[in-house]
Parts: sequence; structure tokens; C-alpha cells
Amino acid sequence: MYRFDRKLRMLLFNEIEKIEVAIRSALCNMISLELGDVFWMTNPNYFENQQIFSKTLTLIQSELDKTREEFISHFREKYADAYPPSWMIAEIIPLGVLYNLYNNFYRKSLKKKIALRFGIPMPVFASWMLILSNLRNLCGHHARIWNKEIPMTSHMLKDPIHPWISPQTNMRRVYFRICIIKYLLFTVSPNNTLTEKLKSLLAEYPTIDTRAMGFPDNWQDELLWK
Repeated sequence: MYRFDRKLRMLLFNEIEKIEVAIRSALCNMISLELGDVFWMTNPNYFENQQIFSKTLTLIQSELDKTREEFISHFREKYADAYPPSWMIAEIIPLGVLYNLYNNFYRKSLKKKIALRFGIPMPVFASWMLILSNLRNLCGHHARIWNKEIPMTSHMLKDPIHPWISPQTNMRRVYFRICIIKYLLFTVSPNNTLTEKLKSLLAEYPTIDTRAMGFPDNWQDELLWK
């Protein structure tokens, strides 16, 4: 079980990385172009709740204070701006901080446009960002995930543009999170091999109780995995 859990964490962590890079790029590029302001991440005028923005800015500053990235050092040496542009900040902040920026952003039409780029509505996109941030942290800190019940749930995905799963799926188990990753990979990495990797891992450990992970019977027959 320990070895299976370790390999599962490694598999999911690598797939989340692809999605995280895509989300960072989408937010930075689309919002910067729309506003004509590459410093939007640290501008309070673009956010609805100023208390949340203040806490987010504190988290950004904390990352800036401890980073050793050369591009941040170069920026500080060459420019007098209080903060680096958004594309630099996005490179060093966790996905959870990126979620705070997106969720608190004032222009709903642009938030909707970003979410639709990944084939999902805005509320679902926000909840999935939070779920993936939590899962990434669990994987990064070597926490048990294979049969863990996670209280964080999602908005229901209706009318998906890509194959999806049964609405009866247990949202509190890791299977649901794996399905989120698979769905987002349709956009981020269309030629991904997550299905094959997952089947191979489960075949390597046939004694693992997939029902404890939230897998339904005959899960391979769901459209998402075909």
C-alpha cells in the first residue's frame, strides 16, 4: 500500500504540473493582454475584496522575499517598480495563491473566458483550482492519498464539452481528483497517456481496493477513459 501510494503521488504530481503551467500561462497572458497592464497582480484596483487582496499580496511578498530566482534579482537591479510583472510573479507563487488572484479578480467576463479555455464554467474552474492545489500539496508533502477522504468538493460540471463521469461519483475520494486531471488534460495535453499509466499502476498492485479510492465498478467503461 505504501509503495502504491508513493507511485500514485508521483504520477498525479507530474500530471498536475502540466495543468498548473497551463493555468499560470492562461491567467498571465489573457489578463495582461485584456487589461494592457503586466502589473495587474499587485494592483488593488483589479480586485473585488480588498481584505483578501491584502492577504494575497502578503503571500506574494513572502515568496518574493525568499526566492533566489535570477530573473527576480535581475529585475530588482534594473528596475525601480515595487513589484515584478505578473509573468514573473506567476513563476514563484503556489497554485493556491494563483487561485486567490483569480477568484478575487473583478472582471467576471474575463474569468469566464479563461475558464472556458479549459472547457469548464467559471465556478467549476475556481473549485478545481482549489482542489488541485490541495492535492498537489498532499503529493508534495508525501501524505497518504490513495484511500483518503478529502472534505473539499467541487461545483457540479454540467454539459461538459469533453467526456466526463457519472454525477454519482464520490467527490471526496481520489478517483474524482484523477478524473479532474484527466478532463483538464484534454485541453492541456491532448495526447496524454494518463489512462495507460493509471491502468498499468493498478495492474502492478492488484490487491489495492479501488473502491476505497472512489473508483466505481467498471470504471474503465466510463467515457472519460475510453
